[in-house]
Amino acid sequence: MAQEGLRPSMPETRHALVLSHIVFEDLGTLEAPLRERGFEIESVVAATAHFPLTQAESCDLLVVLGGPMGVYEQRDFPFLTDEIACMRQRLEARKPVLGVCLGAQLMAAALGARVYPGPHGKEIGWSELQAAPNLAPPEWFSPLLKDGLSVCHWHGDTFDLPPGALHLVSSKLYANQAFSIEDYALALQFHPEVTASGLESWYAGHAKELQGAGISISALRSAAHEHGAALEAATGRFLNLWLDVVL
Repeated sequence: MAQEGLRPSMPETRHALVLSHIVFEDLGTLEAPLRERGFEIESVVAATAHFPLTQAESCDLLVVLGGPMGVYEQRDFPFLTDEIACMRQRLEARKPVLGVCLGAQLMAAALGARVYPGPHGKEIGWSELQAAPNLAPPEWFSPLLKDGLSVCHWHGDTFDLPPGALHLVSSKLYANQAFSIEDYALALQFHPEVTASGLESWYAGHAKELQGAGISISALRSAAHEHGAALEAATGRFLNLWLDVVL
């Protein structure tokens, strides 16, 4: 029995700032582990944000999510220039940053790497990751490399590995699927955060893209139902292990 007058310890309150680009590409399965660790989550739509964002400097974690635009389309989407500058400032301060898909590409650009349309076309679907050659992946990444685990890919662009980055994994189509910068920044080209139910909005929102690429929505749906639960469990384990390192 707990001693009288003592309260159970509560998680330390932390602040996570989330930059999003399209309404249905949200935190997904990343949200619950963050809240369980005591994070208060502030979501900001990058396209309508008033940069510079003071909270991007002071938050405990910056998360930059995916979106359909390309890093090189800054003339059409000028907020991308401000977003890259925001990420560069935070990276220079060596404060924790997680980038997913477009967020990973923006991180690469902020670190001086080239981002460009993938020469092998769009990579949309589910497949396993391959560890980078001659590298023992960090222990915190191991849940995403479990035998038989497929992750969701949904991108048409790729990037060069930034200077000083640790190359973590590849896919069959694209070599640079994830990289880390020391113990404070992580870029994931794939989508660890998706669920089978959440992807229904993606199928609707990206219907023209899928049609143009000749990709079957019913096949994507079947794969999501087959692999989604295992990915959700692995993502929760991975995120907690990574946060143990960066916080």
